[in-house]
Amino acid sequence: MVKSRRVHVLLILVVLSFLLIHFLPCSNNAPLEEKPSPVHILILSSWRSGSSFTGQIFSQHPSVFYLMEPAWHVWVTMSQNSAKVLHMAVRDLVRSVFLCDMSVFDAYMSSQKKKSDLFQWETSRALCSPPACDLFNRTDIITAGNCKKICSKYPFSKVEEACKTYSHIAIKEVRFFDLKVLYPLLTDPSLNLKIIHLVRDPRAVFRSRENTVADLKRDSNIILGSQRTKGEMGPYNTMQAICKSHVEIYKAGSQATPTFLKDRYLLVRYEDIVRDPLARAAQMYRFAELHFTPELQKWVHNITHGKGLGAQAFEIGSRDAQRVSQAWRKTLPFQKIEKVQKVCKDAMDLLGYRLIQSEEEQKNMSLDLLFAQN
Repeated sequence: MVKSRRVHVLLILVVLSFLLIHFLPCSNNAPLEEKPSPVHILILSSWRSGSSFTGQIFSQHPSVFYLMEPAWHVWVTMSQNSAKVLHMAVRDLVRSVFLCDMSVFDAYMSSQKKKSDLFQWETSRALCSPPACDLFNRTDIITAGNCKKICSKYPFSKVEEACKTYSHIAIKEVRFFDLKVLYPLLTDPSLNLKIIHLVRDPRAVFRSRENTVADLKRDSNIILGSQRTKGEMGPYNTMQAICKSHVEIYKAGSQATPTFLKDRYLLVRYEDIVRDPLARAAQMYRFAELHFTPELQKWVHNITHGKGLGAQAFEIGSRDAQRVSQAWRKTLPFQKIEKVQKVCKDAMDLLGYRLIQSEEEQKNMSLDLLFAQN
């Protein structure tokens, strides 16, 4: 009987020893290699500023999980509020997405939601390749049109599953008007946040907005809140609010910045991207700690040196990017240029855009002269 007990105890000790050796880390061994923390990239911009194209520079990278304007869902659900009131909800949603916690969308979408219910999901290469869709490879350059045709029926759970497999998570957002709102994210130890602040000549933005008035009506009303003005001055009031936000974001990001913003804010002008796409893409990739592969270099060159004129709003395709970016110079009447320059003068001065003083100057000014000397 005693012998039987001893054998039983010895067997228990052997099993416990086995479990300790195989399932617990040994203090004498080298520590297990930890998975590197993801890099979080926020492309901060405004509507019609080339942000969709800039977002694609990141989306097409095989190391990046990308979402385009996820806060659209917040603004649609809570459109009776002003942009300032919605800042906190937008920030909380963005933080959750960066952490790959997609349950945050439960507050803004149906419980029966599918992946294809996510705003502009098809612009994300990560949602068009494994594990979110099995019909493309992760290294493929994938157009939104091709993705939408064959990857739309996957469950929403695939969004979170895919997010967790990437080393970089990028979000393009146009619904922040104050960099200070993002300070809690910049000081959050669970995030490694880098901000790319994309701006564009306000005159070009104004002209592009004129072509998409109906699409931007709800957003324009939220931007102006109770101060909205109907009629002729409405578009200029919206531009004034947008330009003011760019000034405040730039000052907060580059002048007397807090220590936690050091090396985490990058200003990029859209005009500089289209003038030298490869150099600017390389600059943004270095900032985001990404490798600029030969395949991506070829894609960036081809998509910015096509013959298209970008007639279809909100779609990214091969085009003569530099020509498209300057189309406003020939199509925007000087009277409107004067008004935009008046409401956006501070932004234009600060961001390096030269004012046009007359119709003759508008007609004859070369591209290089549109930019003030930095």
